[in-house]
Amino acid sequence: MTPEAIHIVSAGTAVPGAPVDNAALARRFGMSDQWEEWIQVFIGTDTRHLSVDLDSGERRNSLADLGELAARRALDSAGAAPADIDLVVMGTATPDQLLPTTASVIADRLGIDGVPVFQLQSGCTGAFQALTVAHQLLTTGAYRRALVIGGELNEKYFDLGQDFGALRPEQLINYVLFGDGAGAVVLGTDPAQAQATIRLTAARLTGLGRAAGQILEWFGPADRFSDRTPAAEDYKAIEASVPTMSREIRDQLLAELGWAPEDVDYLLPPQLSGRMTRRVVEAIDLLGAKEISCVAQTGNTGNATPFFQLERALELMSPGDKALAISVESSKWIRAGFAIERV
Repeated sequence: MTPEAIHIVSAGTAVPGAPVDNAALARRFGMSDQWEEWIQVFIGTDTRHLSVDLDSGERRNSLADLGELAARRALDSAGAAPADIDLVVMGTATPDQLLPTTASVIADRLGIDGVPVFQLQSGCTGAFQALTVAHQLLTTGAYRRALVIGGELNEKYFDLGQDFGALRPEQLINYVLFGDGAGAVVLGTDPAQAQATIRLTAARLTGLGRAAGQILEWFGPADRFSDRTPAAEDYKAIEASVPTMSREIRDQLLAELGWAPEDVDYLLPPQLSGRMTRRVVEAIDLLGAKEISCVAQTGNTGNATPFFQLERALELMSPGDKALAISVESSKWIRAGFAIERV
């Protein structure tokens, strides 16, 4: 039987360790007090959580560790056992390994077996794509409950042996912009278990003919000593494009939903940084909606971010409230969003 709607049953999130503030980063990297001020003014991030110990360089958590913890919290909140899950979909740009997939490792740790498990390789819109895939598969009626996971381990791109005083600002920014984390939701077809109903999910490639705004490299035995930069971003292109694309996503979602701007009670905006979030929120122009942001506390956690926002939204929303979530991926310019309504 085809369900009438797909519902969010629960959400869970996980971060590694205690928050790391800007003063701690400045001390570790041997930078001046002015550098700490630069982070505040130009980035707008106060703290982030890292899977690496900055003093020893020891990695304390894998993405599978964080994803498993977030998923267990979502399952516990839903009152669901691993055997209740019919489908697992994960979005990440930084899996622990190419194979086995991190999604499969998490499923195995949870005791989930005999069900489809998908891992989507994508940047900031990967969580939205994972939600879209799970949503569409649930609407077929072939599955009853899905576990959707998103997360990043950005610290793997940190080189703690760098001479930070010699780095240019566009290189330094990666060390202060990002954080590590994971999130998960349980989706279901039973309205009696719903916290919120998904009204729409969307994810579209819009980068035809455009240069990539972000690149993450994979290195194997043949090219591990390549002089290519492991991570590179075109921040000027990102700053110029993300606000406009966010407004375009807003317009697309509202048109497809038949909602007016004043119908939206909560906005979950893109979370590149605190400074960029302010610009994006102004561009989206949903003045009556309450902004739900987490980037100042968590840093940019990529595919974990929407789950941190969603977890907060579910706590705040009252029956009848509507929320829009928006994301832009600069790697090849993907725009995405979803809309939910509190039941």
